[in-house]
Amino acid sequence: MTRPLLTVAASLVAVLLPPPVLAVAALREPMPAPGAVSPAGTAASTQTPARATAPWVWPTGDRVVERPWEAPDGDYGAGHRGIDVPAALGTPVVAVDDGVVAFAGSVAGRGVVTIDHGGGLVSTLDSVAPSVTKDQPVAQGDVVGTVAVGHCPSTSPCLHLGARVDDRYVDPIAYLPSAAWPVLLPDDAWPG
Repeated sequence: MTRPLLTVAASLVAVLLPPPVLAVAALREPMPAPGAVSPAGTAASTQTPARATAPWVWPTGDRVVERPWEAPDGDYGAGHRGIDVPAALGTPVVAVDDGVVAFAGSVAGRGVVTIDHGGGLVSTLDSVAPSVTKDQPVAQGDVVGTVAVGHCPSTSPCLHLGARVDDRYVDPIAYLPSAAWPVLLPDDAWPG
């Protein structure tokens, strides 16, 4: 094979082969706060866990990301601290993993369910009409509410999924099975 063809072949192999499988327990271990010192005396990473066998499930069953994570510049900086998954109003929303409901109620007029998964890992489901209560244990896949108006407009409803590790927002994609491949539409077929 010629060199350019080898490069293309190597790129395809890297894209098509799954990443190495890591223990799910490693994904659940608490991540130190950015800038904290690890037991080895080195600065802690601000990265989310490597993709492996994902411990979470998609909260609406839909694996399409309408708006991705956008890391904030700082604790109070602009950004998008989660992902938006398109979902019709009234769609059942499930717990992404086992845990205990830390909060179920209204925040700034929007329904929110927050689940503590242990080890410092917390998921937040935004714009949900909760069907659970604080301190209620939930199992992965249990319905915790339905999609409501709030984070996204009623003309294009969605569910916002956030993740925090030790009170710091992280990209929830690292905990989910791979998202569906995006489909590019011609301009005249775009609903928005």
